[in-house]
Amino acid sequence: MVYRAEVSNAITRGIRVQVRSQYLPERSQPLRQQYVFAYTITITNEGSETAQLKARHWIIRHGDGDVQEVRGEGVVGEQPTLRPGQRYEYTSGCSLHTPRGSMEGTYQMVTADGRTFDARIAPFALALPHTLN
Repeated sequence: MVYRAEVSNAITRGIRVQVRSQYLPERSQPLRQQYVFAYTITITNEGSETAQLKARHWIIRHGDGDVQEVRGEGVVGEQPTLRPGQRYEYTSGCSLHTPRGSMEGTYQMVTADGRTFDARIAPFALALPHTLN
């Protein structure tokens, strides 16, 4: 069965972050209040300077109002450097205890000359199919 992916898109200082999320019914256990979602992130450097992703900060909202924050170095064990025109893609996952929620956050980026900035990850839905209006 194919589920419609939810999408978000944001650009900060030339760094475009696009996210596609989808529900994974085969990994979920609704009777145990465990709903698993995958998200694929594409980071594209549309700017004029090289930048390295050093850290991540996620805000995860469950449908019942619970909020989790996750911080860590890099993504999926990597700290990719993106020169102008390059892109990086990875897939990860998230588990909620409700059938709907959302995620958003930032990537801490460092330019070649050592300046840091936060690239925004726009909010995106985590939801079972047919639960969004």
